[in-house]
Amino acid sequence: MASNFLPIETKLNKLGFFVIAGIDEAGRGPLAGPVVSAAVILEKGTRLPGLDDSKKVTKKRREELYDQIIKKAKGYSISIVGPSIIDDINILNAVRVANDLCIKHLKPKPDFIVIDGRDKQIIKAPFQTIIKGDQRVRSIAAASILAKVFRDRLMEHYSKKYEKYSFEKHMGYGTSLHRKLIKKHGFCEIHRKSFNVK
Repeated sequence: MASNFLPIETKLNKLGFFVIAGIDEAGRGPLAGPVVSAAVILEKGTRLPGLDDSKKVTKKRREELYDQIIKKAKGYSISIVGPSIIDDINILNAVRVANDLCIKHLKPKPDFIVIDGRDKQIIKAPFQTIIKGDQRVRSIAAASILAKVFRDRLMEHYSKKYEKYSFEKHMGYGTSLHRKLIKKHGFCEIHRKSFNVK
């Protein structure tokens, strides 16, 4: 267990909140593919050795943690908002929608939610946004793992359908390889047309 996690759940327990969900998203910045949000409720004392922000964990360890989180979590949900909706409502609003969908599908229903970042939300339940929450709050770190692994698997699936774009190598992010392939082949169905791809 990472030593830098804040005891925020304990503080919320003292305020009368006992079902606390952490939310994080993956895929805010890519030029292609969906944004994926995950929500996780962890029981107090749930052991997840090596848990950390998904960006700080190896792919192999993320895969292992993904299975452990799904097995041990009191509740979890994952939601997807696709590129056409991102183009219609912009990425910030798409993340808000994805987060809201996570809460609506989450069982048991949380009485408090902690969310990575600082963005305004459309969630009706009590919540708090926490900057670098994926590094500071266990349930948010767990959500970051679920969102990242789920999205990566989805992009690997898309790479078989859209072989020209090598999605399995860059997961839709704006790497030089990806940008060259867009210039060569144009957009495919899962590209975000509203993003700057120059």
